[in-house]
Amino acid sequence: MTLLIKNIKELLQIRNQAISFVKGKEMKHLPSIKNAYLMIENDLIKDFGPMDNCPDLFCDTVIDGNGKTVLPTWCDAHTHIVYAGNRVQEFVDKINGLSYEEIANRGGGILNSAQKLHETSEEQLYKESKIRLEELMHLGTGAIEIKSGYGLSVEGELKMLRVIQQLKKNYPIAVKATFLGAHAVPSIYKNDKNAYIDLIIHEILPRVAAEKLADFIDVFCETGYFTVEETEKIMEAGAQFGLIPKIHVNQFSSIGGVQVGIKHHALSVDHLEEMTDEDINILKNTQTMPIALPSCSYYLGIPYTPARKMIDAGLPLALASDYNPGSTPSGNMNFVISTACIKMKMTPEEAINAATLNGAYAMGLEKSHGSITIGKKANLIITKEISTYAFMPYAFGSNHIDTVIINGKVIC
Repeated sequence: MTLLIKNIKELLQIRNQAISFVKGKEMKHLPSIKNAYLMIENDLIKDFGPMDNCPDLFCDTVIDGNGKTVLPTWCDAHTHIVYAGNRVQEFVDKINGLSYEEIANRGGGILNSAQKLHETSEEQLYKESKIRLEELMHLGTGAIEIKSGYGLSVEGELKMLRVIQQLKKNYPIAVKATFLGAHAVPSIYKNDKNAYIDLIIHEILPRVAAEKLADFIDVFCETGYFTVEETEKIMEAGAQFGLIPKIHVNQFSSIGGVQVGIKHHALSVDHLEEMTDEDINILKNTQTMPIALPSCSYYLGIPYTPARKMIDAGLPLALASDYNPGSTPSGNMNFVISTACIKMKMTPEEAINAATLNGAYAMGLEKSHGSITIGKKANLIITKEISTYAFMPYAFGSNHIDTVIINGKVIC
């Protein structure tokens, strides 16, 4: 099957040479072609270029892109979309003045989601999660990482990871799975955290590996959750099973999580709302991708990742949604892009690079996703008629997407 998009007003994120990611000043460069065409064969990008060079070939489907912009689908490298129920009451509690930590201390937060998940069947969990995934695909997400972490028990974590694998099997979107057993300490281990860490390492991890349920391992390395030493111990255990680290660090405090991530060759370090100069300097010239989650900062009212300082220091940066029931109940990457521009002072070019190419790298998908490159997956957003791509983050309350194509097929 062949599909031709012709008369494209502007074709964004074209990369004739495959590159892994962009950093520093490179992030302000978003290569494009105006008045362009793009040809798809089956599920791959076959050709693209100026309309003057468009080949006169028969195609099964032709889409007229007149007045429209075409770019790669979003690559969301940090989500928690497999969860049960919601935490809307905590939303009300926040309005009434309770902090994230106070809600957690009352049995809310992650432990609340763990209890709901324990009470929910695997079938029901899948039904709830697939609705979220379908919504995200229609919002332009074409690759996604999904974490466990609301099970906090052997069967709970395995249940979540099995649901993630079922989503991967049943939907065309690229799905990467992360084992996040060290998301919080369950209530029954409140006075014996070491016993829970032993459970993660000696019981859950071997099952995850044996059933091939995860690509990555994650730890919430934060004051009140897991220490640097505990994080290191869990990452080392994961490495023995071939799981690559992607870790939560520096959300509320800088305690050395970035440093331990670098030491253990983490693919990404995520959150980064609290960054010291030392944290920034140690990330330079590494292969670890920093990931910012601006809609989490928006929802919780906490500081935003200092994107401007990090990019100006020469670092790369990816953007992700952090979609979860407690601190970011939205996976709308279009809002993430807008928030990054408005609140983090990223340029539209930087934000799009961060949410496409760099996001793909943060999932190990840079060879197949994240840019308009011949041979990569044909995962595309076709916008409505807009004056310029900067209009997308500018008019943040509107849906600017006309069509989404995943694996060469129009899904909406």
